[in-house]
Amino acid sequence: MLEINHLTMVFKHHQLVIPKLSVAPGQVLTLTGASGIGKSSLLQWVLGVPQPNVAIAGELSLNGVDLTQRPIEQRNIGLVTQQADLFPHMTVQQNLLFARTAQSADRQAWVAEQLNSVGLSEYGDAYPAELSGGQRARIALLRSLAASPKSILLDEPFSALDVKLRTSVREFTWSKLADAQMPAMLVTHDPADAPGEVVNLEHYYYD
Repeated sequence: MLEINHLTMVFKHHQLVIPKLSVAPGQVLTLTGASGIGKSSLLQWVLGVPQPNVAIAGELSLNGVDLTQRPIEQRNIGLVTQQADLFPHMTVQQNLLFARTAQSADRQAWVAEQLNSVGLSEYGDAYPAELSGGQRARIALLRSLAASPKSILLDEPFSALDVKLRTSVREFTWSKLADAQMPAMLVTHDPADAPGEVVNLEHYYYD
């Protein structure tokens, strides 16, 4: 369970005051609202990224563990963005192994299993620039999951995809996250992206 309590975010011209947000294992909480309201800033706070231009107070816990004061490397939270941030100088296989936390005797077999699960068995030696947008999106999600996070954040992960590809990548993503049984938070401008509960941050907006 990912839980946020008593969160206040003070920006230059407005603030967000959010009493409580919670996401159960295997569920996705979607954040919507006008551009600039603070959706991505909220995700960055959960991730643990310092934001010197935003005054933030609040409490964050994951599976009953208080993460509020922990640095980003101790939170065990993953992030997927619309850029599908793969290392361009690494092959698909190298990208996956770089994120792999659990060691196994046969790393090649593990990579093969991962790629087979997303229908990309023949792309282990390909570089990100050689992949389509949908392929990069699937590999980016696999890489995030390879780090064995306990929760995952998704910041407009489908926005760079065309409508048909967006639907298939979205279904793939929700299936993978449901299988992993981890709480997730999604930022999007498209209501069709939301697989479950939607929270409009405009309801927590104050001048």
